[in-house]
Amino acid sequence: MERRVQEGGVALSARLQMLADMVTPGSRLVDVGCDHGFLSVYLVQKGICPEAIAMDVRQGPLAGARRHVKEYGLGDYISLRLSDGLKAYRAGEADALVCAGMGGRLMERILREGRSQAAQLREVIAQPQSEIPRFRAFLRETGFLVTEEAAVCEEGKYYFAMKARPAGPGQERTEESEEQLRLYDLFGEFLLKDRHPVLLAYLRQREAYLRGLADSLKAAGSSRAGGRLEEVREELARTERALAYKK
Repeated sequence: MERRVQEGGVALSARLQMLADMVTPGSRLVDVGCDHGFLSVYLVQKGICPEAIAMDVRQGPLAGARRHVKEYGLGDYISLRLSDGLKAYRAGEADALVCAGMGGRLMERILREGRSQAAQLREVIAQPQSEIPRFRAFLRETGFLVTEEAAVCEEGKYYFAMKARPAGPGQERTEESEEQLRLYDLFGEFLLKDRHPVLLAYLRQREAYLRGLADSLKAAGSSRAGGRLEEVREELARTERALAYKK
């Protein structure tokens, strides 16, 4: 459940609060994959968003969102739609899109299929649950400029989020090397530059795991283990570079 009870309103889980904090105040929201609608309820209830469109591809979560919107008396401010991605959204209805609770590859599809609608948004806030490096590369390669990143650890799981906007003419990135861009895709440019404490905790945990795995593979001594060992060493080297990263 993504809600903690708070008298007088909704209190979000840490991962949803991270998303709420990234939304620019005054933005009209479209929440794709809204689940039970707590994010939209919170943002409208707090006056951060004047209105919201909460959409989900499944009837069950949408019914839950409808109950919560009614419970908090926000029916005039939050509309609910059954939608596969942005298919039920019309360009210009919102300023900010939040997409969370799904894999990065699915988010790619949603943004590709809704390219014309997404191009008119002021900001896209995404929290992919998998394939995060691939999704960061997708944003960069399809004309989005990441402007902010955040991370939290909740119940032992790490969550990473990014805010992006459509890049204007001449804003394409050309100055970084391929290896530098790879490091940004893997771990997040802003998180690296800010030495974000949650990212550092994740990297230290990953480093310890990779060192242990490398030792086990060396001890195995098989040709198959040797091939995997090279891959682990490459990942370990990138993790160590990220830990030592400086602006």
